[in-house]
Amino acid sequence: MIKSTDIIRCCASPHGIFWLTVAVLAIPNVALCFTERMGIMASVTNIVLPVAAVWLLMALGRRPGKTALLLFPLMFLAAFQIVLLYLFGHSIIAVDMFLNLVTTNVGEAMELLDNLLPAIVIVVVIYVPVIVLAVVSLRRGDVLSRSFLLRQRRRSLAALVAGAACMAGSYLAGRDYSARLHLYPLNVFYNIYLAADRYKATADYPQTSAGFSFNAVPTHAASGREVYVLVIGETARACSFGLYGYGRNTTPMLQRTGGLTVFSDAITQSNTTHKSVPMLLSAASAEDYGRIYREKGIITAFREAGFHTTFISNQRPNHSFIDIFGKEADDWKFIKEETERSDMYDEDMLRMVNDILDKKRAKELIVLHTYGSHFNYRERYRRSEAVFRPDNASEAKVSNRRQLLNAYDNSIRSTDRFLSLLIRQLDRSGAVSAMLYTSDHGENIFDDGRRLFLHASPIPSYYELHVPLLIWMSPSYRQMYAAEAAAVGSNSRKSVATSASVFHTMLSLAGISTPLRADSLSVASSSYKPGERHYLNDHNLPVAIKKILRGDEDFVMFRKMNLKY
Repeated sequence: MIKSTDIIRCCASPHGIFWLTVAVLAIPNVALCFTERMGIMASVTNIVLPVAAVWLLMALGRRPGKTALLLFPLMFLAAFQIVLLYLFGHSIIAVDMFLNLVTTNVGEAMELLDNLLPAIVIVVVIYVPVIVLAVVSLRRGDVLSRSFLLRQRRRSLAALVAGAACMAGSYLAGRDYSARLHLYPLNVFYNIYLAADRYKATADYPQTSAGFSFNAVPTHAASGREVYVLVIGETARACSFGLYGYGRNTTPMLQRTGGLTVFSDAITQSNTTHKSVPMLLSAASAEDYGRIYREKGIITAFREAGFHTTFISNQRPNHSFIDIFGKEADDWKFIKEETERSDMYDEDMLRMVNDILDKKRAKELIVLHTYGSHFNYRERYRRSEAVFRPDNASEAKVSNRRQLLNAYDNSIRSTDRFLSLLIRQLDRSGAVSAMLYTSDHGENIFDDGRRLFLHASPIPSYYELHVPLLIWMSPSYRQMYAAEAAAVGSNSRKSVATSASVFHTMLSLAGISTPLRADSLSVASSSYKPGERHYLNDHNLPVAIKKILRGDEDFVMFRKMNLKY
């Protein structure tokens, strides 16, 4: 009988560390063969070629402990990959995932990691022992014999040749195979390169956008006050809003609000905050995302047209285009940066809105970036507002779905209250006013057999794509600008890509003219024309929605909600 001590002794030997390192680094390759849509030849390539490469690297040095530690970057990527497979169920580490590392604040990241205990335990159990054994081996001065190393070099080189042959077969199979897209970890290193390139492009924005102008001018008559509010929600999915037919009463106040138009078929073009929010704040879209590096945001267009502008965020700065476009405003605040409170709610922004309205400026734009329903859901509302209970569990596992959903639905009720109170403020101000609300993306909450959770997977689901789009107009606005009000009503049943339409819709509502305004994309225009909708993929390329959907479950939900795809 083999004893556990014998196994440990074997693993701790020089030969054991050699083979253990090769084995644990092969785990993501094997897992990806089951999670990705690859042909047989591609799957074989994805195992044989990378394993042979690691095998050869381990055979290049006599000290297995030292060589294993030098391969720590590969272990880190492997651990990262396993966590993401646990979370999303598929896909390699995306470009957006690397960018999320540098655009997510520490508190937000810790909230997530605190509730991914099973995945963390898995990677700790797999990789920490290898690192510990490698350190012990290095300190002991373990060495491998030259004869052993020569044999492994010959065998690994033979495996490399076999892997290369399999890769050639994958290309010849004609299944759009590409090593930089399908071969792990080469595809991950390619994504790191793309992430670094985009990060640099963002850093260079002050130079690449210098001198840009919308040449925006106002067209509304200069009589009376005008106030326009753009509210950008966070992680709110339409199917959890009572306004969209959800079985729970999550929007009791909005459902009693007059002057509110609900757009039934609105989808986002990205399920990642650092791309979706900047598209909402600019003329960039999935079809033409590159312009984001050359042009200013919507706040600048309003400023050029004579509006006083304010940007208020209940999220922390993250060194992305959200910060860049937000700081184009005359006044901007990230309210979490100005207080030691850890429980800042979206409603806390309403006091600031009230102060702005009290100034009674002639033309006002207010942009509010909420924290909405971002995980951890139960932290987004006061305990006294918890209607759906129990809602305390937050660990990311299927058995907690009921409590997670209760907490999420409570956060939607909090958004309902926030928007309703905001509308009341605008109504009481007496100004000609309009408010547009939409969310950056939706969320997965273990909704079907795929067991998907959260968002930002390289391949989005229906639950991440379908977002609420609401427009409220004051009675005075509807009277003075009847054409725009009528267009909003007539377009409310048409399909909309929010990331492509919000910029142009806000300009239409406010009567701002600029050569960059496209009325065919504005739902506040009779010229609005729905077209094929696209998703901005991980490599910033537009992909038709019907091609990006991964499972039958998505098509079922699109049909159930009467969405066009």
